[in-house]
Amino acid sequence: MENQQKVKNLIDLRVQAKLGGGEKRIASQHAKGKFSARERIDMLLDEGSFEELDMFVTHRCNNFGLEKEKYLGDGVITGHGTIDGRTVFLYAQDFTVFGGSLSETMALKICKVMDMAMKMGCPVIGVNDSGGARIQEGVTSLAGYAEIFQRNIMASGVIPQISAIYGPCAGGAVYSPALTDFVLMTEDNSYMFVTGPKVVKSVTGEDISTEDLGGADVHAGKSGVSHFKVENEEEGMLLIRKLLTYLPQNNLEEPPLVETHDPIDRLEDSLNTIVPDNPNLPYDMKNVIHTIVDNGEFLEVHRNYARNIIVGFARFNGISTGIIANQPNFLAGVLDCDASRKAARFVRFCDAFNIPILTLVDVPGFLPGSGQEYAGIIIHGAKLMFAYGEATVPKVTVTLRKSYGGAHDVMSCKQLRGDFNYAWPTAEIAVMGAAGAIEVLEGRAINAITDPEEKAKYIAEKVAEYNEKFANPYQAASYGYIDDVIEPRNTRFRIIRAFQALQTKKVVNPLRKHCNIPL
Repeated sequence: MENQQKVKNLIDLRVQAKLGGGEKRIASQHAKGKFSARERIDMLLDEGSFEELDMFVTHRCNNFGLEKEKYLGDGVITGHGTIDGRTVFLYAQDFTVFGGSLSETMALKICKVMDMAMKMGCPVIGVNDSGGARIQEGVTSLAGYAEIFQRNIMASGVIPQISAIYGPCAGGAVYSPALTDFVLMTEDNSYMFVTGPKVVKSVTGEDISTEDLGGADVHAGKSGVSHFKVENEEEGMLLIRKLLTYLPQNNLEEPPLVETHDPIDRLEDSLNTIVPDNPNLPYDMKNVIHTIVDNGEFLEVHRNYARNIIVGFARFNGISTGIIANQPNFLAGVLDCDASRKAARFVRFCDAFNIPILTLVDVPGFLPGSGQEYAGIIIHGAKLMFAYGEATVPKVTVTLRKSYGGAHDVMSCKQLRGDFNYAWPTAEIAVMGAAGAIEVLEGRAINAITDPEEKAKYIAEKVAEYNEKFANPYQAASYGYIDDVIEPRNTRFRIIRAFQALQTKKVVNPLRKHCNIPL
């Protein structure tokens, strides 16, 4: 009888733990359009796969009467489960318990699953919905944050780390997501900032709303803190599941191979005419990407940020591949500070997790002007150059049209250890465009001509001469900087054959403690 009572007590405790802060607070979450922590876990994982850890943990704080209010689990649900049969470790903060605020014991729970994820070589996913540090606990709460940050740092480049922001994430809490590989935010209900609107107003006098200070639109489009913006939590969980299909479990594995029936020799005649005859007219690089990848499927990262460059994941003959591409449809595809940082970080992620890199080039150069110079375009451009030069994964580059000046070097050129560098017949590889080059090369001669018609004719002749020499890929090919000039409609086949040839690639960087990338 006594044993049966003990079993009943266990069952009752589990029921109590699963209610978190109680049914009334769960209903309050639902009224805000938010799910409970357990509902979020169920949405994310394969059905019935979740194994919970530390359900009976409670806080240890005796300050400000907190000892009178204790909840099993202490505001975070931790454990492991599977996504498409692959193991992941995860934690989901429970806003119904002390507003999801971080205590010493909550931090210990989170650190435990992060340590286990590292031991097992599995991705770790954090669902953030927290009011910040638990003020009653003082410095132990701050120490808990730092323990989590240290684990984020040690796990970087070892296992994939994904953060979902499904509510408030403020103060010290923002730095753990910022240290992870991918951050996603929901519209309306999520926000991130170091200091809230009230503090901002008291210190600077600026009157700003929560949404305008740190909402999903701000971080997905302006700051670049968030890689994805989703409409709701269900969409976010589906996105995480999809993202993981492109990633290996850890840095010692190869990226996943998915069976495909898309022929490798599929020809796309539309590519032969996609680049306009007028070099100043735009076209949408995404149309090229969707045309050449397996089944037209492309998962874009940072879609709303620095739209002059595109980054994301696709597959070629079933193999996960990272794509970096200039976007002529936005700012002519020019490289600026934000685009350089965005692409550099993506290149480094792919390199850390053995994901091959395809670079599609159509870049007129770096964005000129005092604004960019003052913002550090030199150092941001150097980040992208450093990332490509450091990367040891297979790298294939295809130049579609413009590849001018320093931007040519930065976009995975042959000298930055590009493995196969191809060009379309429409490629223009030169120090600069014809008009600017003639101004420099023929400036004196042009200024010496007084007759306007004669001057215009002379400039036109010199521009035509320059274009004939440089507005094509053949000079670069004559030096071996371009491995082959390919027919656009055959691009998919040539890319796949190149990556097949690179499967056994071995490159080792010099022995060092770590590099010193220009941050």
